[in-house]
Amino acid sequence: MQRELAVAVVLESLREVLEFADAHEGQDFDEATVLVGPEATLDSLGVVSLIVEVEQRLEMEHEVSVTLASDKAMSQRSSPFRTVGVLADYICELAQ
Repeated sequence: MQRELAVAVVLESLREVLEFADAHEGQDFDEATVLVGPEATLDSLGVVSLIVEVEQRLEMEHEVSVTLASDKAMSQRSSPFRTVGVLADYICELAQ
């Protein structure tokens, strides 16, 4: 999977989750957008919603099946959900 496509999927999914929650209206997002941790764009429920949205969008629109919330993801020293760019990199790694 191309990284640019993974970034686009994460950004589209993030906008969808935030639109549903009526949060961060009109805010611009990019690869550096923080998803979890200090200064996070999402709360814990938002992260779960984003994971589900990304997995579904990848499967339905791009025929890529990945499981983002796995033992591998949770055991990493640095969370693969830190930023949009880091999550896109993780998606590319899993899709190989």
